[in-house]
Amino acid sequence: MDREPSAQNQAGRRSRSGAQEQQASIATRAIEFVKDGDVVGLGTGRAATAFVHALGAAVKEGLRVRGVPTSQITADLATQLGIPLERLDEVGQIDVTFDGADEVDPQLNLIKGYGGAMVREKIVAASSRRLIILVGAEKLVPVLGSRGILPIEVVPFGLPLCQHRLTKLGCRPTVRLVDGQPFVTDNGNQILDCGISPIRDPAAFEQSILSIPGVVGTGLFIGMADTVLVQDGEMVEVRQRSDR
Repeated sequence: MDREPSAQNQAGRRSRSGAQEQQASIATRAIEFVKDGDVVGLGTGRAATAFVHALGAAVKEGLRVRGVPTSQITADLATQLGIPLERLDEVGQIDVTFDGADEVDPQLNLIKGYGGAMVREKIVAASSRRLIILVGAEKLVPVLGSRGILPIEVVPFGLPLCQHRLTKLGCRPTVRLVDGQPFVTDNGNQILDCGISPIRDPAAFEQSILSIPGVVGTGLFIGMADTVLVQDGEMVEVRQRSDR
């Protein structure tokens, strides 16, 4: 009997289990940054999901917080876990937001958006006194763009123009698909996953993209993260912005 597929499946389960344990570990560490009474921004994605689970457990133990979710998926999970939620217009200012990232450079600049919620994530982050990012060590890069993808949210009507202009900027835009259909964000827009090379000047590059009519936002988060928690094996490293 050929047992190789079974062995591969077991290895895959062990790998996923190990990753989940690490995400739980960094999420538990992140809870230490939450104070009783805080308004907490809740990100989207695997790292953010682990944090929401940890926050839900803390709420059950008596921690008083109000959450502002960045997506409907996160809102649904937070509700299931008993975390009280508020709209952004109801709180005005958020004390601290926790989210993941797809790339983190040495200056703590980020690329986000592989999960498709970067525009709402950026709005919530910009409304926060502090943005704390949770990542594994594999997300650390020497230069933004090292992983070769930059998500950009666009208005569906402007899709052809955006694709044309982004190509002229040196990007290789592809409409994000899910089950063969265009992915639709919570804002009713679409995402272009742009193939890119390492970005020499992320701030200038973002401004060039934002000048294209129809672009709603990019996955570039420049100068927004205050703290990055990095899970490296069993250790969690805390990195702080040098100018704050």
